[in-house]
Amino acid sequence: MKPTLQLRVGTQLTMTPQLQQAIQLLQLSTLDLRQEIQQALESNPMLELEEAFGETAVSEPAEDDWASEIPDELAVDSDWSDTYQDVASSGGGSDEGPDFERNAAGISLQGHLLWQLNMTDLPERSRLIAESLIDAVTPSGYLDVDLDTLTEGLRDQGLESLKTSDVEQVLIQLQQFDPTGVCARNLRECLMLQLGALPDDTPLLPQAKRLVRQFLEALAANDRKLLKRRLRLDDEQLDTVIGLIRALDPRPGQAFDDSSSDYVIPDLLARHTRDGWRIELNPEAMPRLRIQPDYAALIRRADKSDDNTFMKQHLQEARWLIKSLSSRNDTLLKVGREIMARQFDFLERGEEAMKPLILADIAQVVDMHESTISRVTTQKFIHTPRGVFELKYFFSSQVGGGEGDAHSSTAIRAKLKKLIGEEPPRKPLSDSKLVDLLAADGIKVARRTVAKYREALGIPSSSERKRLA
Repeated sequence: MKPTLQLRVGTQLTMTPQLQQAIQLLQLSTLDLRQEIQQALESNPMLELEEAFGETAVSEPAEDDWASEIPDELAVDSDWSDTYQDVASSGGGSDEGPDFERNAAGISLQGHLLWQLNMTDLPERSRLIAESLIDAVTPSGYLDVDLDTLTEGLRDQGLESLKTSDVEQVLIQLQQFDPTGVCARNLRECLMLQLGALPDDTPLLPQAKRLVRQFLEALAANDRKLLKRRLRLDDEQLDTVIGLIRALDPRPGQAFDDSSSDYVIPDLLARHTRDGWRIELNPEAMPRLRIQPDYAALIRRADKSDDNTFMKQHLQEARWLIKSLSSRNDTLLKVGREIMARQFDFLERGEEAMKPLILADIAQVVDMHESTISRVTTQKFIHTPRGVFELKYFFSSQVGGGEGDAHSSTAIRAKLKKLIGEEPPRKPLSDSKLVDLLAADGIKVARRTVAKYREALGIPSSSERKRLA
């Protein structure tokens, strides 16, 4: 074959550092965002903090010709591969990429996986398999059970004719959940899942996949000579491949823990006015930033000295940060308002009025990717007359039939709790009786579903409740 030159015309999405910053800020909690702002204030002399708190604003002189244009709106919408590329390219120990560990603090891995499962449309049989698989996931994010053993246990629980291949199909779906690499059965599979999430045009990606698939032991032994020979790479290319692999997370679940935050600053406020419910940003949640006017005035000089160039660069970085914060606020408010527009009945009547809601419902209306909605709602809180809730709380799976017969799983659990709380102590309601009472209210669920919700609420069976009465 003769070497040839080809000209190809195409389009490709490029994640600029400014867009990466906007997406990173979007996923941070309010406390983490304050830390990020404090670091920016310490490193950028062009930024200063106003004494008052409120929505992020900027007061600065007009742009000069040297300043690059900043768009009116920043695109903070992206899928997981965009953000994941940013993490991998920054290196495993870099401080420049998004800090997912900080973002995940206070959330258990099982809880995060179950929440994603509830937002996924799966048949009841597959959902039961998925719940059993999630229960078997270790804190590091690995699956700590043999699929054959799990299949036998599920057969004993009533899933007759279940095959190991059926369990493996559900496992493949779980392995697409966040964090990437979760539910892997070993290190090799974990790394392959993360490499598979990278864009196809990542440099030397095929060689990295082959190394993980066939020569992971040689990498552990630092046998560079074998790796170069078998992968047909020179020293520089091998360093690139190894760097790509080292940027992956061998323990994707360790970013999550079971501890909960003791102090929460709500990002949004829900209050009732004469015109109805109003959703607005919490003016106390974020510091008010502005450009330092004295330094900004010095940049108007026409000279090209190093000091002036230094100040111009920091001014542009300050502009981008302020715009990113403003974009974060706009996105958070837009998503929060749309969520609460679907759940106004909850504000009026409580959990029993909660409606089914999944990520795709909000993503379609606000024209964003589902992963963006997940970032916006994670560790973002709203203060309501009924308490402070994480935005994720208002999402719940649908239970029931058609559109007129669908109910939120959260509403059903609240109804069960109320029925059991009002039962006669000496004659507690059985699960079958609870099914009948729910059906009388137009909620058709299986007895097994009632038992699962009751156990999730920490309520013992009717026989145990009678013994405790």
